[in-house]
Amino acid sequence: MTVNPTNHEVIDAIANRWSPYRFETKAVEDKKLVRCLEAARWAASSFNDQPWSWIIAKRQDTASFDRMLGCLLEANQPWAAKAGVLMISVIRPTFQYNGQPNRVALHDLGQAAAHLALQAAELGLQVHQMAGLNLTAARLLYGIPEGHQPETAIALGYPDTSEPNDDLGRKLNQRDQGERKRLGIHEQVFSGTWGNPAKFDG
Repeated sequence: MTVNPTNHEVIDAIANRWSPYRFETKAVEDKKLVRCLEAARWAASSFNDQPWSWIIAKRQDTASFDRMLGCLLEANQPWAAKAGVLMISVIRPTFQYNGQPNRVALHDLGQAAAHLALQAAELGLQVHQMAGLNLTAARLLYGIPEGHQPETAIALGYPDTSEPNDDLGRKLNQRDQGERKRLGIHEQVFSGTWGNPAKFDG
């Protein structure tokens, strides 16, 4: 995978981050995993409430890894099975300090997940985030209590950039090598009224 074709200069971790479907079947060193989790820990959040939690399963802990793999939707299981770490993200949708609904809990989880993904890219790892998680199965299997909600799954590991020699690998490789596109800033950033592109010098 080549560096992302950004239109403007950004930090290396952003330019180098992508979401692979093919991972090497090797463990992620605890030292690197903890650095990714530490990056997530320092994400900003409303009232510093930090409404996110993670449940992790490391590849070297085979039984634990297979349990979490079983919580993924079937389409995600074949490729995620090769990742070094699987994770489930969980939010607490109410503020700790007053028990009121926290309407930005998902926003804050997203910031933490982005921090994790960028730290991973900096370490030569990559993250693939998934909506394809059986939420009911995850809640039951891990005893996630009331007042907390499982949200997404994450595969973390070393991307496999070798030439695939099987049908699934070739299919996944086509996805990994596909053109990466993003909307232009003019399509996302407005000024004055909705839909009026903001103007910038330079």
